[in-house]
Amino acid sequence: MTGFLVVNAYLTGEKFDTLHKHLVDCAESMGISLKIKNNEEMHFCAEAPDFVLFWDKDVNLAKQLENRGLPVFNSSRSIELCDDKAKTYLALEGAVKQPETIIAPLSFFEADYACFVKKAAERLGLPLVFKECFGSFGEQVFLCESEEEILSHINGRPFLLQRFIAQSKGEDVRLEIVDGRCVSAMKRVNKNDFRSNITNGGTAQPYDPTDEEIRAAVTACKTLGLTFGGVDILSGGYVCEVNSNAHIINIMNATGVDVAPYIFEAILRKI
Repeated sequence: MTGFLVVNAYLTGEKFDTLHKHLVDCAESMGISLKIKNNEEMHFCAEAPDFVLFWDKDVNLAKQLENRGLPVFNSSRSIELCDDKAKTYLALEGAVKQPETIIAPLSFFEADYACFVKKAAERLGLPLVFKECFGSFGEQVFLCESEEEILSHINGRPFLLQRFIAQSKGEDVRLEIVDGRCVSAMKRVNKNDFRSNITNGGTAQPYDPTDEEIRAAVTACKTLGLTFGGVDILSGGYVCEVNSNAHIINIMNATGVDVAPYIFEAILRKI
């Protein structure tokens, strides 16, 4: 059994190397030969593995590989829905509980969003959460206290505005779902930032999720078509974000549970 682990050629660093090596080593222990390939070299690669573990957000490449008949996990559609926070919200609307969200209207050039921001602030209240539609590790996410602060973050990139769930300030829970089952969960807390992300200084500990949280996370992954995914849930049961390729080293360090074998077992059942 052979597979490709597709990663980004231009996103490097120790934490990524550690993750990639862990996935390769886990695959080897399960009798799978997993080769690391970056998204640049994949455009010139003629090899055809038994499957592709796509640990990147290069949606067009993922779709090209699917067009070649290769089984890709997660699928290009699922990656696209998770990568764009607006698309995630729309896909999950009515399926799971989410913070009230207003997606910014499209503009084709630099525009004055003052009227839109004023109306959004009146509906959502202040402070509110500003999110660019694309970004990871809590980047491009801001808690805004005023309309002026919201406007200062608008830079021509797609964004949305979200009601601030005050009781969840600086904390959330991450559930790892694989093939419709919760295999691990952690609670993240950051006493110095409204974002709980470990990258931003948060800490994590094992967590026993409620049945309601598990149902919400499983429903979110099923709705988005994910074979595996990390679901972030705020206090009150609000699904905040869904990750198609969550950084599973953090949850392993926090809980002692290695999610990687569950991922490979799920892939083997599907190919």
